[in-house]
Amino acid sequence: MSDQQDGNDKANVRSGGTKNNLGSLLVNSDLISEQQLEDVRAASEDSGKNFAGELARLGYVEETHLVEFLSEHYGVPSLDLEEVQVEEEVINMIPRDVAERHSVIPIQQEGSTIVVAMSDPSNIYAMDDIKFLTGFNVEVVVSSETNIQSALDTYYEELSSSADEGGGMMMGFGDDMDVMEEVRMLTEEDNFDAGQATEEAGEAPVIRLCNLVLVDAIKRGASDIHIEPYEYEFRIRYRIDGVLSEIMRPPMRMRQAITSRLKIMSKLDIAERRLPQDGRIKLVLGENKEVDFRVSVLPTLYGEKMVLRILDKSNLQLDMTKLGFEDAQLELFLHDIHQPFGMVLVTGPTGSGKTTTLYSSLQSLNKPSENVSTAEDPVEFNLAGINQCQMNDTIGLNFSAALRSFLRQDPDIIMVGEIRDFETAEIAIKAALTGHLVLSTLHTNDAPGTINRLLNMGVEPFLVTSSLNCIVAQRLARRICSECKEELEVDKEALVDLGLTEEQLKIATMHHGAGCKRCNKTGYKGRVALYEVMHVGDEIKEGVLQGYSAMELKDTAIKAGMQTLRMSGIKKLLEGTTTIAEIIRTTRAD
Repeated sequence: MSDQQDGNDKANVRSGGTKNNLGSLLVNSDLISEQQLEDVRAASEDSGKNFAGELARLGYVEETHLVEFLSEHYGVPSLDLEEVQVEEEVINMIPRDVAERHSVIPIQQEGSTIVVAMSDPSNIYAMDDIKFLTGFNVEVVVSSETNIQSALDTYYEELSSSADEGGGMMMGFGDDMDVMEEVRMLTEEDNFDAGQATEEAGEAPVIRLCNLVLVDAIKRGASDIHIEPYEYEFRIRYRIDGVLSEIMRPPMRMRQAITSRLKIMSKLDIAERRLPQDGRIKLVLGENKEVDFRVSVLPTLYGEKMVLRILDKSNLQLDMTKLGFEDAQLELFLHDIHQPFGMVLVTGPTGSGKTTTLYSSLQSLNKPSENVSTAEDPVEFNLAGINQCQMNDTIGLNFSAALRSFLRQDPDIIMVGEIRDFETAEIAIKAALTGHLVLSTLHTNDAPGTINRLLNMGVEPFLVTSSLNCIVAQRLARRICSECKEELEVDKEALVDLGLTEEQLKIATMHHGAGCKRCNKTGYKGRVALYEVMHVGDEIKEGVLQGYSAMELKDTAIKAGMQTLRMSGIKKLLEGTTTIAEIIRTTRAD
């Protein structure tokens, strides 16, 4: 074969090739005759199997010889699948119908690349389909058709029982439709038409892609899905362990159809593209698992951005001993939430785990002898035995209105989703002063700063000191992956700058994650909470009445025994739970 012809063949593959590119290559290389090529083509059309499969069945070329030839011609490695063991999580990355349709088997995932074994490395459509479905770049190794079919039977048979348990994890992905081929048929319209958008949103490729995104995000442990349109690109990102990562870039022509499909699933108005909208999707995964998606739609310059918050009740941790509290912190917090009246506030930015801490507190307080009511926006999880009220500003049902109603419902414990204004703060404080325990959240940077925030809202200092029991500030830091955790040499000066004491420096052993398949090469898997628990004791109350600044209140609290967020982070660092980079990212120096 000439170098020119070899280059032309590879160019054909890169540009998409032809349906029978492999057959033509074998004929041009004198491995099979024209008649044998026609025989294989006819057999392939009759059976519906791929060309390489029928070639192996008819025995026109020995499989080992064919694998060696294709490996050399396309410059890709060859692999005997009987000599490797593929991880279940890797197999799960490609649905069985896609793997069988293209006769491929996923081998491993390395960073943003997935390695797949194929019997026909010229099948550019298979590579496109896999890249589109997984969001990863595709690297090919060549293996025999017999090897691949055996591996398909082995690995996907092993997964069948677990698939039954997760019933419907890949609902909508089981037919024989070629997603990429149908996606290519979608066209983008310049003018928006609600009827057309509804029709396009019902197309099989769009439905399958939207379902895939939702299910894939759950499998990866994402907390949010961001679907973002820009002038020249359309991307989908997941927030995993608190950090956003780009997953895929669907074709621009699918932008309108995907947005419309998700709005239909959320029961939103697809014709309204000028105003923000909020909705909810309930996804049923198997017989006993339901996952809710809280959907927010925001009009932007180039279309509607959608953010879907994933509310997976199976991931809700209600055991307070496993949240991340130090023993002394937990003892203090439990003491304050079990007081007969008063107010406990949890503070931190969005996504810092405040809801989990509050729900854990409610679970601890929830007894048949107590009347517990909550005002939430939105209600994220349903808790048995607790009266949960969903806010609706459009009809005037806000936190202050709900609080007034709660006080006429003979309450013992009240939870307010967030104190946003003076009116809500005033009613909550009055409830705390009249024999009720009130739990709520506030957006401030630390626990001492919460008091100044209340004062800035207009609450009188004597009301603050009379009502507050405890303030908790929290953050979420990523955990080091247990599979690739290893020791790390760190300059002593960096540890001193971080805030470690001389005693801590003597015992300090730093760790980090080297990166592996389990953590997608990030070195992190899961998160742990860092807490700052400030008991509002006599020293703090005296400081508030004397007009102390937030810094002065913080110094007073530390002298009284409060552990700051940075101190909590350093303890997690010494335990080998997280890294220096995470402590710097999530906390500030004291």
